[in-house]
Amino acid sequence: MKLQKTLLALALLASAAVTDTAQATLIDNGNGLLYDNVLNVTWLQDANYAKTSGYSDTGKMDWAAANTWAAQLNVDGLSGWRLATNTPIDGSASYNTNYSFNGSTDYGYNITSPHSELAYMYNVNLGLKDYFSATNVYQPTFGVFGNGTLNGVNQNSYGQANVGLVQNLQSFAYWSGAEYSPGSGIAWNFNTLYGTQDYGYKNNPGWYAWAVHPGDVFAVTSVPEPSIIWLFCSGLGLLALTRRRKLKIA
Repeated sequence: MKLQKTLLALALLASAAVTDTAQATLIDNGNGLLYDNVLNVTWLQDANYAKTSGYSDTGKMDWAAANTWAAQLNVDGLSGWRLATNTPIDGSASYNTNYSFNGSTDYGYNITSPHSELAYMYNVNLGLKDYFSATNVYQPTFGVFGNGTLNGVNQNSYGQANVGLVQNLQSFAYWSGAEYSPGSGIAWNFNTLYGTQDYGYKNNPGWYAWAVHPGDVFAVTSVPEPSIIWLFCSGLGLLALTRRRKLKIA
């Protein structure tokens, strides 16, 4: 009986480890991959992978080049990457381009809707502050560095920081894969400097790109943790052996 209780406790601990991970919003899958189980996308952990990988000297590019970069990515043998993107936050067929501070439209501050992947990452997953609060009050702790500066020290030059699980997050604008409207020459972006969702001309060569992959890449490319499998199978085997011995004694 004591052995059975011990094995049951070990099995519950293994199960709890898996459950706790599954309940997280942003999960570190290893190999530079982060899974968001709300958006159901896998992010590159490096928010300036275009530079780190040697694809670009700075990581900055125009909208067409950013889409090309994402589409040609092959990470751990996996293709099918794209730019992080957004759709109308109210689920409708068209964007609401009125300016808002409370995240109620597609243009402005404090957007927490999962319909905007970049805004959701910034405001929800990373918990960063926008320049203005939802009630239009200045927040001195806004931005990537949490202190209202461009580079952690002053306002003279832009910089980057590691925030939570994310590495090399630029304090500047990131392209969205979404067009403002088809054929308009304008696309959406998210500015991590101020926490705003905005839009601009596609031929602007000075914005960054962050790639995501649909679904949980870890689930596609990996197998369950060997130690957990061993623990579970060992527990089952010992329980079966104990039961067999009891049957023989009886």
